[in-house]
Amino acid sequence: MNDHPPHAHGLRHDLEHLARLQAPDRRRALRLFGGLAAGSLPLLGLAGCGGASEDAGTSGSSSGSSSFSSSSSSASTSSGSGSTVSSCSSIPSETAGPYPGDGTNSNSSGVVNVLTQSGIVRSDIRSSFGTMSGTAAGVPLTVTLKLVSVSAACANLEGYAVYLWHCTRDGGYSLYSSGVTAQNYLRGVQVSNASGELTFTTIFPGCYSGRWPHIHFEVFSSLATATSGNSDVRTSQLALPESVCRSVYGSASGYTSSLTNLNAITLASDNIFSDGYSTQMATVTGDATNGFAATLTVGV
Repeated sequence: MNDHPPHAHGLRHDLEHLARLQAPDRRRALRLFGGLAAGSLPLLGLAGCGGASEDAGTSGSSSGSSSFSSSSSSASTSSGSGSTVSSCSSIPSETAGPYPGDGTNSNSSGVVNVLTQSGIVRSDIRSSFGTMSGTAAGVPLTVTLKLVSVSAACANLEGYAVYLWHCTRDGGYSLYSSGVTAQNYLRGVQVSNASGELTFTTIFPGCYSGRWPHIHFEVFSSLATATSGNSDVRTSQLALPESVCRSVYGSASGYTSSLTNLNAITLASDNIFSDGYSTQMATVTGDATNGFAATLTVGV
């Protein structure tokens, strides 16, 4: 789907690549080219699953890993739930991709914004909400994010809202991809507690062609401001460890194509994580039978 020769991605890819290099706020730079995204990109995904051009990496080889390694390489450290971190780094801004559903682009029916819909504020995002029904199948996964302020000695950020979304085990995005346009599952909003933490219950995402397994999220200064992706304070992506992905894709039902796609991508060749992922790699524990738990400290 995203098997392009070098330099064949076109103007949009080149502009976004340059924008992503403008640290620390690549998201702000990407908005300079927002006119290229409106209406056109989502339609690329309607015929298949995930991975339109701005959200895809180049193919590469992967050596794999037989050992289960779930530790994060993030510079942030924590002694447990509710604790403060001793050091933290700002998580990089990344593209929201072509399937955010946050009011910043369109699907085949027009502009789509789940952030303004009743029911979006929920912890368990496995089922659709509102007028839609259906439940996403897959290995159980809980995702806990801890929000901290880089400019205030890593103080916990209470009352911040996070909108989180990701693909199905088949690699499709609800509301956009073929077969799941009538679903809005695997999307939800939560508010951070006094410890800066919030948790989502979901399923382990699949690996689609051209991208390393990942989860999207947008951070807002409050729930009241979480009504459009244009008002977020940070948009980024969480990466999942290779050993965990191989454990899921190699044993769980429904993930067969994910293993094939994972073998064709590396973190070094992924279009998002190739410039570094130390603050984006989650720590993951658990197993494919009982489910997994992913944690990440998010410095903003």
